Amino acid sequence: MNTMPQLGKIEWIGLRPARREAPQSVEGVAITVESGLVGDHYKGSSRKRQVTLIQAEHLQTVASILQKDQIDPALTRRNIVVSGVNLLAFNKQQLQIGDEVILEMTGLCHPCSRMEENLGAGGYNAMRGHGGINTRVIKGGRIQVGDMVKLHVTTKEGVEH
Repeated sequence: MNTMPQLGKIEWIGLRPARREAPQSVEGVAITVESGLVGDHYKGSSRKRQVTLIQAEHLQTVASILQKDQIDPALTRRNIVVSGVNLLAFNKQQLQIGDEVILEMTGLCHPCSRMEENLGAGGYNAMRGHGGINTRVIKGGRIQVGDMVKLHVTTKEGVEH
């Protein structure tokens, strides 16, 4: 469970400046322990959903189910699209983005009724099982499109790698 040789890569980052607004694509963003993504409206007090991630491969699957060529990541209302790594493998694990940021998976990010609105008829059911993950911020920093995503492991001696 503590090995994951695959590296993921950030393909897209989106911030929602206000409730019910579509995410705006950005090239990079600061992340803090206190508020998650700087500039994103979500400020949940539980910290369990500070940053949401979805796999690029799942966007392709959802597009196929809906008989579309592609899905605009902003329509899924997630913060970060990652390719090349299975996000569900981070269950009860921490992931590192770039050199600084550490996130901890807190659960699945289930689709909401907005998926019907955003993706069209069947959007909610197409997203079921493909909605990505919720995370809390363990260590802040700055991330950008192209940054690597990997399993964050701390040894018994407290050494991070």
